[in-house]
Amino acid sequence: MSDSKNIKVTAHDLPLHCPQPGAPLASLHPRVFLDVLKTGETACPYCGTKYVFTGEAPKGHH
Repeated sequence: MSDSKNIKVTAHDLPLHCPQPGAPLASLHPRVFLDVLKTGETACPYCGTKYVFTGEAPKGHH
């Protein structure tokens, strides 16, 4: 299943995991934690949802 959603996330959303709280029942899959800080974006290996980090990274992360 490929889902072309793009979700903007901030430091408040870390640690980032997919699916997000409140996701529709049809889009649920095993929870996976994603590293969005390394490149500024990442995609879920299960559903393809793309997460893009916006704003300032938390202290201690580059």
